[in-house]
Amino acid sequence: MRKLLVCICALLTSQLAKAQDPHFSQFFASPLTLNPAFTGKFSGSWRLAANHRDQWPSIPKAYVTTSASLDFPILKKKVPEKDVFGVGISGLTDASANNILKLNYGSVSMSYHKALDENGYSTIGAGFQATYSSLSLDRGKLTFSDMLTQNGFTGPTAELVSINNKSYFDINAGLLYSGSTNGENNFYLGASMYHINRPKVGFQDKNWYLSGRISAHAGGSFPVSDLITLHASAIHQIQNKASETILGAAIAANLSQDAEKPSAIYLGSWIRLNDAIVPYLGLEFGGLRIGVSYDFNISSLKAATASRGGSEFSIIFIKRPADYQGIPCPKF
Repeated sequence: MRKLLVCICALLTSQLAKAQDPHFSQFFASPLTLNPAFTGKFSGSWRLAANHRDQWPSIPKAYVTTSASLDFPILKKKVPEKDVFGVGISGLTDASANNILKLNYGSVSMSYHKALDENGYSTIGAGFQATYSSLSLDRGKLTFSDMLTQNGFTGPTAELVSINNKSYFDINAGLLYSGSTNGENNFYLGASMYHINRPKVGFQDKNWYLSGRISAHAGGSFPVSDLITLHASAIHQIQNKASETILGAAIAANLSQDAEKPSAIYLGSWIRLNDAIVPYLGLEFGGLRIGVSYDFNISSLKAATASRGGSEFSIIFIKRPADYQGIPCPKF
């Protein structure tokens, strides 16, 4: 009976895993989980990004996701002056159901962006990413009704204590167009697909092919004055029978009025349609941008979650030499 229940639990877990990858409300602050073509596409020498999300805090440790990435352009003297050849590494860990189910990614990515004009304001690029993933199910933390007897809670048997592990390789790719009309604003349009090879994963002899995640995303930064800049972005992504659309904007007040190294305050909001409103607050100084957001649930789950969708933090640091002169690149 218990073996059957474990199989059922694993199967339900697999159905959840097929429905949607780990994701961030601040998708714009996690470039290498959004599109491999973002690799190396920024104004600077190297970029470090980190994100942490705790979803549905009213359900302890329901979903906790953390990611980090490092990317940079290479071979600057080998490629044409306005082209960009970027490489990067990234990692992500996602724990759900109080660490019963864990997913870990380790990725290597690369991209190439070709300048379409002599200033390099408009570029078209493609990126590829290879990922090693591991998935584990801690059966020792599962509890079932037949463990509660007249003598009390029996706890898991030796049969259940073991941890099931599964590993697989993954291939991801994307395209990205980035443009500017005057060297100050920026707008971009991209598309990506993750799990192109549809790797086979599963537990307890129950296997499935991981569905591809397809996303289309766009955004831009538009200076309104020397002090104020409007940043807007949107994403629509589909995986299996699940989909989501997020769109929103933030106003940045550049207190230093230095375009290359701003000291700015960001205030805005994004909305995940039919799911959550996501207020956003950010600070930027010395190449470091810190973002904080919180999901307020507006879907039918708001009764169970007390309208709390989850907190999220992001950090992006871009290293720029003192005399660095960059070109407009995607930011939000």
